[in-house]
Amino acid sequence: MAAPEHDPDELRVYWQPGCTSCLRVKELLAARGVPFRSIDVLADARAMQELRALGARSVPVVARGERFVHGQDPGEVARFVGLALESRRLDPEVLLMRLERLLAHAARLAAVIPPARVHDTIPARPRRYADIAFHVGMIVEGFLDAARGGELRYEHFERRPGSGEDDPAGLAAGLLQRRLALLDWAARDRLREPSRPLRTYYGEQPLHAVLERTAWHVAQHCRQLDHLVGEVLQVAGAPRLPAGDLDGLPVPREVWDPEIRFG
Repeated sequence: MAAPEHDPDELRVYWQPGCTSCLRVKELLAARGVPFRSIDVLADARAMQELRALGARSVPVVARGERFVHGQDPGEVARFVGLALESRRLDPEVLLMRLERLLAHAARLAAVIPPARVHDTIPARPRRYADIAFHVGMIVEGFLDAARGGELRYEHFERRPGSGEDDPAGLAAGLLQRRLALLDWAARDRLREPSRPLRTYYGEQPLHAVLERTAWHVAQHCRQLDHLVGEVLQVAGAPRLPAGDLDGLPVPREVWDPEIRFG
């Protein structure tokens, strides 16, 4: 299939609501004053066809003409658009400790979602509250699969909870299982060779970089769960996400895209 014709000088960002990496890319470009055409793949019927024609199948994607980069790595996006981007990652040990705490907190948040509301969906995207909580566990499972010699695939992020996994108790139990799996891997690996390459759907990446992305990706979805439980559902006595757990993680500035508005 031939790629659609585009203005070769126009920068395009393909994204979808509720996608943490998408929001981060849009914020990065907007903060640096880089103009771009925003393309919501859920609202634009031709968008996914355009992505496939480019050779991409997931978002976020930043494209100019027929050239594109995946948006999971802000450094790669910055190079693509000609920006200088300075950043310092937290040490691997700190990232691991932060990730373990975030998983435990995600489990506490999932456990207090009222059963009658766990299948509610967020505005602008058919994504249930249960899907967000389950997705947090799949982010970690994808990292562990890659760290054990396999590959982090986009399919990890497309998985949905099955029967018995999509109620509050099942979601919390699944998150705690992934936390134990993370701790077990860490005890065996001891973060040897943090620069060693891992296979991911957006190319080979150093373990340290994938661990950082895993930690901030989980953190951003914890922010979303925290907002759903504390502000949208207003669960009395619900645990709240400690602000310190976000320190040093490159999470987006906002919790949700502007298009996601809760009544």
